[in-house]
Amino acid sequence: MLTKSLYYILFLFPVLIFSCQNSEKQPESKSVNTGYIINPVDIQHVRVTDSFWLPIIKRVQEKTIAYAIGKCEEEGRLDNFLIAGGKIAGSVKGAMPFDDTDVYKIIEGASNSLISAPNKKLETLLDSLIGIVKIGQEKDGYLTTWRTINRAKPPAPWVPVEEGKRWDGLFMSHELYNAGHLYEAASVHYKATGKRNFLNIALKNADLMVKTFGDGEGQIKAVPGHQIIESGLIKLYQITGKKAYIDLAKYFLDNRGNAENHKLFGAYSQDHVPVILQDEVVGHAVRAVYMYAAMTDIAALEHDSLYAEAVNNLWHNMVYKKMYVTGGIGAKHDGEAFGENYELPNLTAYNETCAAIGDVYWNHRLFNLYGDVKYFDVIERTMYNGLISGLSLDGTNFFYPNALESDGVYKFNQGACTRKSWFDCSCCPTNLIRFIPSIPGLIYSKSEKDIYVNLYASSQADIDFNGNNIEISQSTNYPWDGNISLSISPKTKTTFTLKLRIPGWSRNEVLPGDLYEYSRPLELQPSLILNGKELNTEIKNGYFEITREWKEDDTVIIQLPMAVRTVRANPKVVEDQDKISLEYGPLVYVVESIDNPDFDTLTVSPKDEFYVQYENMLNGINTISWNNFKAIPYYSWSNRGVNKMKVWLPENKN
Repeated sequence: MLTKSLYYILFLFPVLIFSCQNSEKQPESKSVNTGYIINPVDIQHVRVTDSFWLPIIKRVQEKTIAYAIGKCEEEGRLDNFLIAGGKIAGSVKGAMPFDDTDVYKIIEGASNSLISAPNKKLETLLDSLIGIVKIGQEKDGYLTTWRTINRAKPPAPWVPVEEGKRWDGLFMSHELYNAGHLYEAASVHYKATGKRNFLNIALKNADLMVKTFGDGEGQIKAVPGHQIIESGLIKLYQITGKKAYIDLAKYFLDNRGNAENHKLFGAYSQDHVPVILQDEVVGHAVRAVYMYAAMTDIAALEHDSLYAEAVNNLWHNMVYKKMYVTGGIGAKHDGEAFGENYELPNLTAYNETCAAIGDVYWNHRLFNLYGDVKYFDVIERTMYNGLISGLSLDGTNFFYPNALESDGVYKFNQGACTRKSWFDCSCCPTNLIRFIPSIPGLIYSKSEKDIYVNLYASSQADIDFNGNNIEISQSTNYPWDGNISLSISPKTKTTFTLKLRIPGWSRNEVLPGDLYEYSRPLELQPSLILNGKELNTEIKNGYFEITREWKEDDTVIIQLPMAVRTVRANPKVVEDQDKISLEYGPLVYVVESIDNPDFDTLTVSPKDEFYVQYENMLNGINTISWNNFKAIPYYSWSNRGVNKMKVWLPENKN
């Protein structure tokens, strides 16, 4: 049975869909240099076959996307566009001023799915959703449905509407945030389909922004309360070459902390001092990492040394002093914010799923700018632990915060102490939808002389390397074991350097810096075999490097020895003193009370004898056992009902 909104668009407005695909003015597409020295191998050239990541990606593609569309319809996200456009009557539905973005993020995730797995039915459905969005857009390009429906009545009481007009209360109105997600999604949809129906909506809105904001006569001097429009504008610039878009992005960034431009929003929105003077990550964690990602884009595109220095200082502060062992960021429920240096509570940890996703986006940009292995060490730790923990194993339940401890009573997850099926503020579920299908684009990268393998997952890649096609086939059971086999087949013999990342855990580094450390180093070292012969190669800047003339069916085998690792936190992290956490490969482990009847008296020591075995539970995992206790991967906890859980375990010092 068709939902009401889809009924309207599919049967009452078919001409609209056709016209926005075909008859609107088509903007010229240009190829614009990103400024980055390293470029990721796009997901359209990577096919994942991996037994770990492919089921997660398929779960989102086959289940979570449809589930989220149903939720958006059920809670009025789609109706809002139709009400705004006058096609149906009603008042604003939903609880948040950014509900529009849930639709955009679903389109973005589905578009990423189309890139790797073409699907005509899904493509047609997206055209229908885009048609609904178009109905809600005002003639001059403005698009925030709650404001169009009733300018004086926002869905949330914390949005100020003193005058009840556009752009009133930008600190919390989310009008520019809505635009940013629109631009991000439209860019991916255009890339996936070649259609401009969604892109045209975004460009019309972006042109309104260029006209509206700035220091010119009649323009509004302002910055967004919640960042993301900056990176969205940069994506539109990279498609169109229209410099006004990047100029506006930089205007928004340059004027943060500028009291002569606007009344400052404060540290909560990273609007306390100019961005180039910021050296400590503060405030709302999601807003922060979205801003840092855009700053990195500017540093790359404009060769801006002040922006580069700022993002390096901010990254250093975050990773060295404010990051959880799971890769999560944002310690405090109050303000969804970073805490003070070394303030990393466990039971009340926030670690918003959106923040983990934003952090991956930022670190990927930093890697593309500098090529330093440390950024992928953060990416890998975040992805395998504090990011995918946000999605249940059935694909329809979600964590908004990701705690490191649960007593089974404290309702840390928006009123629940386990995952929930949805939220009034549903940014995290839809952010998972937009991110997870894009994961194949993180595995491989290239520069002028190098090809990088940065993540280990069974896959095939076709890489255009200076006009020569390089096929790479990767086979592995990572993260359950550390054996990786690669076949390298250039179309014609060619010389380049293959850089194979040795993960931080395999180099005896939990994270860059001294926030965490292993109790003892791994006894065995990584090894490298080329065409059946072991190479006596040292790790160079975090990589095994092989420079040679490559020919068809060259084979490379990497062996990363794995063992159970015990981790200690810096003494300045008060809550983790006299405690140990467990890891195996890139995975952080936890104990749950369902597996451990003596949960409350459980202890661990680096001297304990640990046993690792595969078990056919929680979709198949390696468990760690010792002294009749059992640990499971952090990402898999809370899939068996409400449980007590701990990442940091009391240390037995006897």
